Amino acid sequence: MSLQKIDFSGQIVSYLINEPFNSLEKFYPTDKTLILTDETVYNLHEAKFYGYKVIKINGTEKSKNQATIDDIISQMLKLSIDKSWMLLGVGGGVITDMAGFAASIYKRGIKLGLAPTTILGMTDAAIGGKNGVNVGVYKNMVGTMHRPTFILFDFSFLDTLSKAEWINGFAEIIKHACIKDANMFDELAKHNIDYYLQNRNAIASLIEKNISIKTTVVLNDEFETDERYLLNFGHTFGHAIENTYKLPHGHAVSLGMVIAAKISEEINNFYSIDKERLIELLKQYDLPVSIKIDVNNAYDLLKKDKKSSGDGINFVLLNKIGEAKVLKIPFIMLESLIDQIL
Repeated sequence: MSLQKIDFSGQIVSYLINEPFNSLEKFYPTDKTLILTDETVYNLHEAKFYGYKVIKINGTEKSKNQATIDDIISQMLKLSIDKSWMLLGVGGGVITDMAGFAASIYKRGIKLGLAPTTILGMTDAAIGGKNGVNVGVYKNMVGTMHRPTFILFDFSFLDTLSKAEWINGFAEIIKHACIKDANMFDELAKHNIDYYLQNRNAIASLIEKNISIKTTVVLNDEFETDERYLLNFGHTFGHAIENTYKLPHGHAVSLGMVIAAKISEEINNFYSIDKERLIELLKQYDLPVSIKIDVNNAYDLLKKDKKSSGDGINFVLLNKIGEAKVLKIPFIMLESLIDQIL
């Protein structure tokens, strides 16, 4: 167990790494903590929530919308939650996103805590202060920046996580390796999902590396004006197809990384051999590398992405494994590239 205090522009966020969930009362009073969680997480870990007020919702992507936020806030009002309370999001990325958004707007802001329960949540979604909801098929179009007081990483939650969700989370780990850590890419290439499922120390170490990578990037660029864009590797195209084709987030990101690697090869001198290494690694972790889609529909969704600006879109490309850059690609060029690649 370790405690790290991270200073985000004067706001301290405590990272409680490998800390048991039942130690929460040391960090905020139980009788002033409201938990927002997923129905599945609640049913698997009901004993952990004893003594807390709890709001349970469907924690899937289809529920990540303003209507669900309105329902959460209505329940908070019925429970007479005031400014002295903390909202604690316990679940995957959908839950931590919605907890952050609800906490940021309820009575103009209350304290927030997060306890991610998935690999995707622990390595990516819970870190950085971003939150929000979808608008139809458009990902994360409405949201705020609202930092938690603490993030509790209790690795025991992973014991009840399905293998499919492990696979889903490894897309974000592979993304971090591609943009920031060639050595971690090589380490991943030596193993597979089953290895990490069976080796608790290995997954704990890997998660801690990824927590460090994302935190460092966010600290260098808290408000996404430069380096933080790199975290969108695979997400630009991934977000364009995720909800339309009802894909798990990690699957959409995997497909997005393949497209981004192919575009990198075409216009950024990214080696073909490294593109193939990435594709093979994604396959090794049971992630998809191809899909049949409506190209015109995907292109139209890309044009509405929140990273689009004027006549182009900011796209993350690889220079080499472990190093990436952001390049604004004109839509007319992007359309030609997508037609060529797909």
